[in-house]
Amino acid sequence: MTTDIRVPGAGPAAGAGPAVGAAPARSNGSAGSNGSARGNGSARGNGPARGNGPARGNGPARGNGPARGNGPRAVPFASSWRRQHLTADQRAARGRSARRAAPRSVHGRWEPAPDRPDPVSLLEDQAATRVPDLVPVRYGRMVVSPFTFYRGAAAIMAADLAGTPVSGITVQLCGDAQLSNFGVFGTPERKLIFDINDFDETLPGPWEWDVKRMAASFEIMGRFRRFSPDNRHAIVTAGVREYRKRMRRAAGLGTLSAWYDQPEAGALLSLVHQQVQAAQLDRKEARRAKRQVPEAYLQDSTRVLAHRAAGVDGEMRITADPPLIVPIEDLARPGPEWEDPAPVIRKLLASYRRTLGHQGHPLEEFRYVHAARKVVGVGSVGARCYLLLLLGRDAGDPLFLQVKEAQDAVLERYAGPSSYPHHGQRVVMGQRLMQAATDIFLGWQRIKGLDGVPRDYYVRQFHDWKGGADVERMLVPGATVYAQMCGATLSRAHARWGDRIAIAAYLGQSDMFDRAMADFAVAYADQNERDYAAFAAAVRSGRLVAETGG
Repeated sequence: MTTDIRVPGAGPAAGAGPAVGAAPARSNGSAGSNGSARGNGSARGNGPARGNGPARGNGPARGNGPARGNGPRAVPFASSWRRQHLTADQRAARGRSARRAAPRSVHGRWEPAPDRPDPVSLLEDQAATRVPDLVPVRYGRMVVSPFTFYRGAAAIMAADLAGTPVSGITVQLCGDAQLSNFGVFGTPERKLIFDINDFDETLPGPWEWDVKRMAASFEIMGRFRRFSPDNRHAIVTAGVREYRKRMRRAAGLGTLSAWYDQPEAGALLSLVHQQVQAAQLDRKEARRAKRQVPEAYLQDSTRVLAHRAAGVDGEMRITADPPLIVPIEDLARPGPEWEDPAPVIRKLLASYRRTLGHQGHPLEEFRYVHAARKVVGVGSVGARCYLLLLLGRDAGDPLFLQVKEAQDAVLERYAGPSSYPHHGQRVVMGQRLMQAATDIFLGWQRIKGLDGVPRDYYVRQFHDWKGGADVERMLVPGATVYAQMCGATLSRAHARWGDRIAIAAYLGQSDMFDRAMADFAVAYADQNERDYAAFAAAVRSGRLVAETGG
């Protein structure tokens, strides 16, 4: 029996929401089926500071040293300069004045705080809200190396970044801008672009936090690949230099030009070609990079169907591969709702449809067929994530949706809570602010789970021309080009909503900030190795259980 997904009654259009960083009007509840109405909360920027986050006011904190994350917070910088409609010269002056409170060179320093939280305890705190059976899989992926550990340790670094110097300039943060969270994917216009592809931790905050997360990831990857210290330094500075240069370029663009700036894959291949011509990239690595583009075109729902599904009793079903893929019927418990999952999921899909806008949408032509829980990534393992298989015209017209749990962002403890009442909405709105183009199926939902607990989720296509660099096989020239690509992409994402003119003026023309980031990356990579050693010891002692090979 075919069940069409139709637009229910009036619901909020996701695209019409307020910008992240401003206080959205509290609506009649989230789009999810179990969301309760929220009151008219005050604007984040107009109230007193919340939490121990960094100074995010009209300028950097004044005093005897750089602005740090433990002081009170005033009106967010981003909201302030927009409200005042400052001239370009005034915005540049504010960026330059920020150097007095937070000199660029001070960003190169890193020392753990005397009361630094135990890194293993932070991971255990995270595990408390995750699927217990999958936590050992997460630890098993993290224990492989300091590099894989770093990928899953965003919560640890968030606590560390909270005490570092900041200029006081706020942007929409990715929140986990490590090198594995960049890649290529298809736009609604069917172009292939390179962009950030993970926004689970997105939140307004100091732009330096994303840059430090990115820079340290390249230093740690370089150690994993056994690059020399000089080569690692060159790779990190190349990425940060590109961030600085692109931000200075963006400062000269008009508002809409900066907003619509889009890093197409073809332009990235041109960069690869230029590096080959300049003998900075060998032809083998260039061929590998060029091969990733056509391979990305093949990563779609049809390919997933061929690899992850099979016909059972005349209907398509997602193939089980426990514990990594578990069909929904194997998880469902006897009870009034989830004993028969299909009607529940169809109802939830109709509610999710409201977050995609009022206009007609391709989702309406698809019918729900099957669902399964799926393990994804490293840091995300244990967070609830499901694959939904839908069919359109016929069995050869599949759509796979990923329904992923959205928990508190790791930065919220330090930068203040999200202004959105729904963490799925927080992820969607942050992604729409930072990405050059977003998935037409990107929406959110609140779901009462198999255990009866309501949780927030966001929804997107599982694969849509998706591809990424093989970072564990990179050589020095390829890593250098990739660092430049990531730096340019992060800069473009920050420039869309943050004050690109102020950041560019703060960074300046010299390489002072680039060198400071390279110093920070070395110091933090040392800290990451100490944390990894403590984590590995906890696994060996039995304090943590790690399931390898998953």
